[in-house]
Amino acid sequence: MEHIPVLVKEALRFLNCRPGGIYVDCTVGEGGHAKAMLERLGGQGKLIGIDQDGEAIKRTAERLKKYRNLTLIQDNFRNLSPLLKKLALHAPRVDGLLFDLGVSSLQLDSPERGFSFRFEPLDMRMDTRISSTATAAHLVNRLSREELIKILKEFGEERWARRISKLIVERRKEEPIRTAGQLVEIIKEAIPRLGGRIHPATRTFQALRIAVNQELEALKEGLEGGIKVLSSGGRICIISYHSLEDRLVKEQLKRWANPCQCPPRWPVCRCQGKPVLRILTKGPVRPGQEEILRNPRSRSAKLRAGEKI
Repeated sequence: MEHIPVLVKEALRFLNCRPGGIYVDCTVGEGGHAKAMLERLGGQGKLIGIDQDGEAIKRTAERLKKYRNLTLIQDNFRNLSPLLKKLALHAPRVDGLLFDLGVSSLQLDSPERGFSFRFEPLDMRMDTRISSTATAAHLVNRLSREELIKILKEFGEERWARRISKLIVERRKEEPIRTAGQLVEIIKEAIPRLGGRIHPATRTFQALRIAVNQELEALKEGLEGGIKVLSSGGRICIISYHSLEDRLVKEQLKRWANPCQCPPRWPVCRCQGKPVLRILTKGPVRPGQEEILRNPRSRSAKLRAGEKI
């Protein structure tokens, strides 16, 4: 499936891209947002694209090779601050940061990556350079039942976590669970047939992917590093695709906008917590019906943005 970037117009509007600025696409992926940002820059300024997926970096380098003001780096955005220092961009120098979280269409549709319900093997690593013992197959075959329950509950909000984990442990005694297909069949057997719009394996696959890639920890570190490198008036824009990410982003933006920790009954702030950011989105910005029809995978996207004071 062709990669279609989500909420492009909205992201550009909140980032306020302007010629001469320095911007970072922290999840450059297939380069959809990056191309739109580069066109806004008009050959001036600089765009730095980061992604931990080496294949995405290669494809984007080829697709956007005509843009001379683009620098691509294979790394995790949790290392944002040290990466920019290596490029001699000492904080705060950046005018805008874009985080487009989640999995790309090409990752979902690549058989060897194991993100999809249809394909094998059960891998799910965003960065295939990391140890093979960090794959989803390793987790489902090695973790205890209680550890699996914890992952499925915390990262997948899966109500049937106990039943799924119990059956996983039972089936792996018979033979190792190596493919996505094997795991899907186990989940279908564990969960009562209740109908519903989403695939029964959705929450389990989400939970395993988050655990394999340490996505929530990386997001926290990426946001913390991001606010440090933003210049005054710089914008940060985050597109998330599930409630755990969106909740984390929402709470972090609120902490930056209102860091006071004094009890509500105190008439004057004594903790001296000063706001570092102004929230630009009162609530999450969602795709319109036209975009959802054009790209069904955009339906769960939520965009939040802020401006550094």
